[in-house]
Amino acid sequence: MIMATSAAILTDAFPPHQRGMALGINTVAGIAGAFVGLMMGGILSTVDWHLVFLVSVPVGVFGTIWAYLKLRELGVVRRARVDWWGNLTFAAGLVAVLVGITYGIQPYGGDSMGWTNPMVLAALLGGTLLLVVFVVIETRVREPLFRVSLFRRPAFSAGNLATLLSSIGRGGLMFILIIWLQGIWLPLHGYSFQETPFWAAIYMLPMTVGFLVAGPISGYLSDRFGARPFATGGMVAAAAAFGLMLLLPANFSYPIFAALILSFGLAMGLFASPNAAGIMNSVPADQRGVAGGMLATVQNAGMNLSIGLFFSLIVTGLSSSLPGTLYRGLTSAGVPGAEAAKVAHLPPVGTLFAAFLGYNPIQTLLGPTLAQLPAGRAAELTARTFFPHLISDPFMAGMHLTFVFALVMMLVAALASSLRGGKYVHGDP
Repeated sequence: MIMATSAAILTDAFPPHQRGMALGINTVAGIAGAFVGLMMGGILSTVDWHLVFLVSVPVGVFGTIWAYLKLRELGVVRRARVDWWGNLTFAAGLVAVLVGITYGIQPYGGDSMGWTNPMVLAALLGGTLLLVVFVVIETRVREPLFRVSLFRRPAFSAGNLATLLSSIGRGGLMFILIIWLQGIWLPLHGYSFQETPFWAAIYMLPMTVGFLVAGPISGYLSDRFGARPFATGGMVAAAAAFGLMLLLPANFSYPIFAALILSFGLAMGLFASPNAAGIMNSVPADQRGVAGGMLATVQNAGMNLSIGLFFSLIVTGLSSSLPGTLYRGLTSAGVPGAEAAKVAHLPPVGTLFAAFLGYNPIQTLLGPTLAQLPAGRAAELTARTFFPHLISDPFMAGMHLTFVFALVMMLVAALASSLRGGKYVHGDP
């Protein structure tokens, strides 16, 4: 609700020549808050992970009171009937698709993923059909939830398409990079698995800095020169960053990694503010609320699709080589063949999430078997470096697939952004 309305509130509050900067500062506020939340969560998780959920309580109470006292309605308010059929079909269709994606990346039967699960196929197909019905409904009702007619405006349609593609290209990347840090790089550099969730947030800081620097500057410049050069250039720069990430080894040099994620943060900051300003400037004043809601929905749908796609790609890369690598590594360390085979054929997604949640994956996977091994062997298996060395090559095979996919998404988003036309503000001559 906040994401859907903030763009409309800021567009109403600022004149056209300041909207890009205003939306850029809003982006900075959101990213800065997300980083502070990561830091607080990492600190609290070292005490008790249940405390993470308490962070939202004081923030939510303060935000509610502050918003009630300080926000004023400046926009054009036009009473309308609720589009009940549109709401129902859209909610049911989108939820069904996202549930299908969620279960699609989980194991099913003997497969490492669940894309052949009848429930997943039914959810994806049924959800897609409901969304098609939703679009038909929106073209026929008097007060639609989604104003399909807005897509006739090049600035609106191209901007939203670029938003969708960029969200698909980067949404799952955040999780994958953090798993890379937590599962491989940080343990190789002396951090225990329990410490890695906190330090992963610290080492991802350059990306946040890039967003913070580029967002307001690109928004200010887009107010003067239009959204197209900055949004399109940001997508091209993001594609270049992904191309360079393909050259990184599993145990990379951190300054190089920091420079690459900084450049990616700068590229996304260069894109986000001008793109949002271009979309919001293209619609009439009485339709800014629905335009903001559509923009937020497209962005969030892209992020969720991205997570499913990225995890599918990396699990595909892992599935081809991880079982053999795990079996050879475990048996050479003294694990009985039967137990090693059992662990080697477990779904790769479990191995990934063990590292992501701050557990030692080998300790989690072997469990009671460790107690049956000599103490020296057990210590070797649960050492910080055993799992990272074991998984590095299969993991990088999956990572390369995700980087290539993201690079393609960014280039297509750049093409879509370039089709938005020149600087345009609705109502100007």
